[in-house]
Amino acid sequence: MKKIMIIGAGKIGETAAFLLQTSGDYQVTMADNNPAMLEAHLSPGVTGLQLDVNDAAALTAALQPQDMVLSACPYFLNVKIATAAAATNTHYFDLTEDVATTNAIREIAAEAGVSFMPQSGLAPGFISIAAHDIAREFDQLDSVRLRVGALPQFPTNSLMYNLTWSTDGLINEYCNPCDAIDEGQRKEVMPMEGLEKFALDGVEYEAFNTSGGLGALAEILDGKVSSLDYKTVRYPGHCQLMKILLNELKLNKKRQVLKEIMEDSIPFTPQDVVLVFVSVAGRIDGRYVQRSYSRKIYNQEVNGRDFTAIQLTTAGAACAVIDLHANGKLPAKGFIRQEDVIFQDLITNRFAVYYNRN
Repeated sequence: MKKIMIIGAGKIGETAAFLLQTSGDYQVTMADNNPAMLEAHLSPGVTGLQLDVNDAAALTAALQPQDMVLSACPYFLNVKIATAAAATNTHYFDLTEDVATTNAIREIAAEAGVSFMPQSGLAPGFISIAAHDIAREFDQLDSVRLRVGALPQFPTNSLMYNLTWSTDGLINEYCNPCDAIDEGQRKEVMPMEGLEKFALDGVEYEAFNTSGGLGALAEILDGKVSSLDYKTVRYPGHCQLMKILLNELKLNKKRQVLKEIMEDSIPFTPQDVVLVFVSVAGRIDGRYVQRSYSRKIYNQEVNGRDFTAIQLTTAGAACAVIDLHANGKLPAKGFIRQEDVIFQDLITNRFAVYYNRN
């Protein structure tokens, strides 16, 4: 039985702990600095530990007996956890969308004796694995489009949005530069730009540039594709209102203020839907073709508990790659890119079954 510590007792950490523990194959410890949150989100059979990630000695001691660690913390804490994981020979996974954090962890992995796999959630994570799998079918690539949205099923406010996951992560995606490939050239593009409209299953959406969702795809496909981008999906009108807040009111320069406003004014909803869409165009056997992958995943019950769609898709993808690693299907040492995962292994893993349910 593998020993794993999950650091961060928020919604995603709680879900990952529950899924791994109820599988019967993992001995799970969940750690958090907030004892009230830890107690509220601790599943039966999961050991709780109050832990301050900023206390390097305590963090190292906590990781020493663990085989694996999953950081479900805000991105800015991940380098500290990865550093401790390297010192204790603990395999490391996280959910970050932050590019700078991932690059720092790549450097840590280069000197470590265990494996490091950041960006193991939905986007980046599942979406980039799916896109890379489709892209490998082509002899010559033209365009690769990744679109993901975590949306309320029943939006009622002007933003047409409810909070469903980390506010820090959301703001980070909306404010940081975005990787892309345009006319064969790898570049950074501005967040909240590139607005497009489309419809899926009779519902209208918009999509726009956000940071971090490509994972390592821009690096992998550099020189091999004419156009590559990742965009976040929202209901129409959201982008324009957010640009007013971010750019005209300059809240992109006051992220803590923006976080407080959003968490005070935008309600959480357990009734959500996650939209996943990949489209790849190029040539196969000389013919110009397009192939796509799409899913809509809704909140659902798992083993007697209700979870949101974003909980299950994010935690489920992370648990799936952890499970693949535990079963020897991923490298035991060094930096592991999400695109190193075989998509068929991922989508058939017991922790990723939620992607196949409506």
